[in-house]
Amino acid sequence: MAFEPESTSALDSLWLEYARVFQDWDDLTLARWLAQTLGQFEGRAWRLSHPLVGAYRLAAKIAQDRQIWFKHLATPPAAYPESACCRAPFLPLVTRDVYPEGLICQHCNEILVAFMDVPEDLRGDFEIWSKQYQPIHEVAHWDDRQRRQVANYDSAYEKAAQQAEGLLIQLGSVLAPRLLDHFPAIIWEDQDECLEVRPEDVKPA
Repeated sequence: MAFEPESTSALDSLWLEYARVFQDWDDLTLARWLAQTLGQFEGRAWRLSHPLVGAYRLAAKIAQDRQIWFKHLATPPAAYPESACCRAPFLPLVTRDVYPEGLICQHCNEILVAFMDVPEDLRGDFEIWSKQYQPIHEVAHWDDRQRRQVANYDSAYEKAAQQAEGLLIQLGSVLAPRLLDHFPAIIWEDQDECLEVRPEDVKPA
Protein backbone atom coordinates (compact mmCIF):
# COMPACT_ATOMS: atom_id res chain seq x y z
CA MET A 1 0.00 0.00 0.00
CA ALA A 2 2.51 2.55 -1.16
CA PHE A 3 1.74 6.23 -0.85
CA GLU A 4 5.15 7.82 -1.29
CA PRO A 5 5.22 11.18 -3.14
CA GLU A 6 7.04 9.72 -6.14
CA SER A 7 4.23 7.28 -6.81
CA THR A 8 2.12 8.34 -9.76
CA SER A 9 -0.56 5.68 -10.18
CA ALA A 10 -4.19 6.62 -9.66
CA LEU A 11 -4.53 4.16 -6.77
CA ASP A 12 -1.42 5.44 -5.02
CA SER A 13 -2.68 9.01 -5.43
CA LEU A 14 -5.90 7.95 -3.76
CA TRP A 15 -4.01 6.44 -0.82
CA LEU A 16 -2.01 9.66 -0.59
CA GLU A 17 -5.29 11.50 -0.17
CA TYR A 18 -6.45 9.04 2.48
CA ALA A 19 -3.18 9.45 4.39
CA ARG A 20 -3.45 13.22 4.72
CA VAL A 21 -5.86 12.98 7.63
CA PHE A 22 -3.21 11.18 9.68
CA GLN A 23 -0.43 13.49 8.50
CA ASP A 24 -2.38 16.41 9.96
CA TRP A 25 -2.56 14.83 13.41
CA ASP A 26 0.00 15.68 16.08
CA ASP A 27 2.17 12.89 17.44
CA LEU A 28 0.15 12.35 20.61
CA THR A 29 -3.17 12.09 18.77
CA LEU A 30 -1.66 9.65 16.26
CA ALA A 31 -0.13 7.51 19.00
CA ARG A 32 -3.40 7.33 20.95
CA TRP A 33 -5.39 6.40 17.84
CA LEU A 34 -2.97 3.62 16.98
CA ALA A 35 -3.04 2.24 20.52
CA GLN A 36 -6.85 2.35 20.66
CA THR A 37 -7.14 0.64 17.28
CA LEU A 38 -4.81 -2.13 18.39
CA GLY A 39 -7.29 -2.72 21.19
CA GLN A 40 -10.03 -3.19 18.60
CA PHE A 41 -7.86 -5.65 16.66
CA GLU A 42 -7.10 -7.82 19.67
CA GLY A 43 -8.35 -11.38 19.62
CA ARG A 44 -9.36 -11.51 15.96
CA ALA A 45 -7.99 -12.47 12.55
CA TRP A 46 -8.48 -9.53 10.18
CA ARG A 47 -8.59 -9.36 6.40
CA LEU A 48 -5.83 -7.27 4.86
CA SER A 49 -8.53 -5.49 2.84
CA HIS A 50 -10.62 -4.50 5.87
CA PRO A 51 -11.08 -0.70 5.91
CA LEU A 52 -9.93 -0.43 9.52
CA VAL A 53 -6.77 -2.39 8.70
CA GLY A 54 -6.16 -0.14 5.69
CA ALA A 55 -6.52 2.96 7.84
CA TYR A 56 -4.23 1.50 10.48
CA ARG A 57 -1.55 0.69 7.91
CA LEU A 58 -1.62 4.27 6.62
CA ALA A 59 -1.32 5.66 10.13
CA ALA A 60 1.39 3.14 11.04
CA LYS A 61 3.52 4.22 8.06
CA ILE A 62 3.37 7.82 9.20
CA ALA A 63 4.06 6.75 12.78
CA GLN A 64 7.17 4.88 11.66
CA ASP A 65 8.40 7.95 9.77
CA ARG A 66 7.93 10.04 12.91
CA GLN A 67 9.27 7.31 15.24
CA ILE A 68 6.11 7.51 17.31
CA TRP A 69 6.66 4.25 19.16
CA PHE A 70 10.16 5.31 20.23
CA LYS A 71 8.64 8.34 21.95
CA HIS A 72 6.35 6.26 24.19
CA LEU A 73 3.52 8.77 23.82
CA ALA A 74 0.81 6.11 24.29
CA THR A 75 0.75 2.65 25.77
CA PRO A 76 -0.48 -0.12 23.47
CA PRO A 77 -2.65 -2.87 24.97
CA ALA A 78 -0.69 -5.18 27.25
CA ALA A 79 -1.27 -8.18 24.96
CA TYR A 80 1.04 -6.70 22.31
CA PRO A 81 4.74 -7.23 23.01
CA GLU A 82 7.35 -5.01 21.39
CA SER A 83 8.52 -6.26 18.00
CA ALA A 84 12.24 -6.88 17.59
CA CYS A 85 12.38 -5.42 14.07
CA CYS A 86 11.17 -1.87 14.78
CA ARG A 87 9.99 -1.83 18.44
CA ALA A 88 6.40 -1.17 17.40
CA PRO A 89 3.63 -3.36 18.85
CA PHE A 90 3.69 -6.95 17.60
CA LEU A 91 1.16 -7.15 14.73
CA PRO A 92 1.89 -9.91 12.17
CA LEU A 93 0.63 -10.36 8.61
CA VAL A 94 0.41 -13.84 7.09
CA THR A 95 0.79 -13.91 3.30
CA ARG A 96 1.04 -16.56 0.59
CA ASP A 97 4.82 -16.44 1.19
CA VAL A 98 4.54 -17.50 4.83
CA TYR A 99 6.83 -20.34 3.78
CA PRO A 100 9.71 -19.70 3.55
CA GLU A 101 9.57 -16.02 4.62
CA GLY A 102 7.51 -16.16 7.81
CA LEU A 103 5.18 -13.46 9.16
CA ILE A 104 5.51 -9.79 8.16
CA CYS A 105 5.49 -6.77 10.48
CA GLN A 106 2.60 -4.44 9.73
CA HIS A 107 4.62 -1.44 10.91
CA CYS A 108 7.91 -1.75 9.01
CA ASN A 109 7.21 -4.55 6.48
CA GLU A 110 10.23 -6.52 7.65
CA ILE A 111 10.15 -10.16 8.73
CA LEU A 112 8.52 -10.18 12.17
CA VAL A 113 8.54 -13.94 12.76
CA ALA A 114 10.93 -16.08 10.73
CA PHE A 115 9.28 -19.22 9.42
CA MET A 116 11.32 -21.45 11.73
CA ASP A 117 9.99 -19.39 14.64
CA VAL A 118 6.34 -19.90 13.66
CA PRO A 119 4.77 -21.98 16.45
CA GLU A 120 5.75 -25.61 15.94
CA ASP A 121 2.19 -26.88 16.10
CA LEU A 122 1.29 -24.73 13.08
CA ARG A 123 4.50 -24.69 11.06
CA GLY A 124 3.82 -27.87 9.11
CA ASP A 125 0.31 -26.82 8.09
CA PHE A 126 1.51 -23.43 6.89
CA GLU A 127 4.34 -25.03 4.92
CA ILE A 128 1.93 -27.42 3.20
CA TRP A 129 -0.50 -24.59 2.44
CA SER A 130 2.17 -22.29 1.03
CA LYS A 131 3.69 -25.04 -1.11
CA GLN A 132 0.22 -25.70 -2.54
CA TYR A 133 -0.31 -22.01 -3.24
CA GLN A 134 3.03 -21.16 -4.85
CA PRO A 135 2.66 -23.13 -8.14
CA ILE A 136 -0.93 -21.90 -8.49
CA HIS A 137 0.20 -18.29 -8.16
CA GLU A 138 3.02 -18.87 -10.64
CA VAL A 139 0.47 -19.51 -13.42
CA ALA A 140 0.00 -15.73 -13.58
CA HIS A 141 3.72 -15.36 -14.31
CA TRP A 142 4.21 -18.08 -16.90
CA ASP A 143 6.41 -17.09 -19.83
CA ASP A 144 5.49 -17.74 -23.45
CA ARG A 145 7.11 -21.19 -23.48
CA GLN A 146 5.09 -22.30 -20.45
CA ARG A 147 1.89 -20.90 -21.89
CA ARG A 148 2.38 -22.83 -25.12
CA GLN A 149 2.58 -26.06 -23.15
CA VAL A 150 -1.14 -25.90 -22.27
CA ALA A 151 -4.01 -26.10 -24.73
CA ASN A 152 -5.71 -22.98 -23.41
CA TYR A 153 -3.84 -20.56 -21.16
CA ASP A 154 -6.97 -18.53 -20.35
CA SER A 155 -8.60 -21.68 -19.03
CA ALA A 156 -5.49 -22.54 -16.98
CA TYR A 157 -5.42 -19.01 -15.59
CA GLU A 158 -9.09 -19.16 -14.58
CA LYS A 159 -8.59 -22.54 -12.94
CA ALA A 160 -5.61 -21.16 -10.98
CA ALA A 161 -7.68 -18.19 -9.83
CA GLN A 162 -10.41 -20.50 -8.55
CA GLN A 163 -7.86 -22.65 -6.74
CA ALA A 164 -6.30 -19.55 -5.20
CA GLU A 165 -9.71 -18.44 -3.93
CA GLY A 166 -10.18 -21.77 -2.20
CA LEU A 167 -6.77 -21.68 -0.56
CA LEU A 168 -7.21 -18.08 0.60
CA ILE A 169 -10.54 -19.07 2.12
CA GLN A 170 -8.70 -21.85 3.97
CA LEU A 171 -6.09 -19.33 5.14
CA GLY A 172 -8.72 -16.95 6.50
CA SER A 173 -11.14 -19.44 8.01
CA VAL A 174 -8.83 -22.17 9.32
CA LEU A 175 -5.13 -21.34 9.47
CA ALA A 176 -4.93 -17.64 10.41
CA PRO A 177 -7.36 -17.94 13.38
CA ARG A 178 -5.15 -20.66 14.86
CA LEU A 179 -2.35 -18.10 15.19
CA LEU A 180 -4.50 -16.29 17.77
CA ASP A 181 -3.46 -18.95 20.27
CA HIS A 182 0.02 -17.42 20.07
CA PHE A 183 -0.38 -13.78 18.98
CA PRO A 184 -2.76 -11.00 20.11
CA ALA A 185 -4.12 -10.38 16.60
CA ILE A 186 -3.38 -11.50 13.06
CA ILE A 187 -3.90 -10.01 9.61
CA TRP A 188 -4.23 -12.31 6.61
CA GLU A 189 -3.84 -11.66 2.89
CA ASP A 190 -7.25 -12.03 1.24
CA GLN A 191 -6.45 -11.27 -2.39
CA ASP A 192 -4.10 -12.11 -5.23
CA GLU A 193 -3.76 -9.24 -7.67
CA CYS A 194 -1.71 -11.30 -10.13
CA LEU A 195 -4.55 -13.81 -10.52
CA GLU A 196 -7.19 -11.08 -10.27
CA VAL A 197 -8.60 -12.62 -7.08
CA ARG A 198 -10.30 -9.81 -5.19
CA PRO A 199 -11.30 -9.73 -1.51
CA GLU A 200 -14.97 -10.09 -2.45
CA ASP A 201 -14.10 -13.38 -4.17
CA VAL A 202 -12.73 -14.80 -0.91
CA LYS A 203 -15.71 -15.76 1.24
CA PRO A 204 -14.85 -17.89 4.28
CA ALA A 205 -17.77 -19.90 5.60
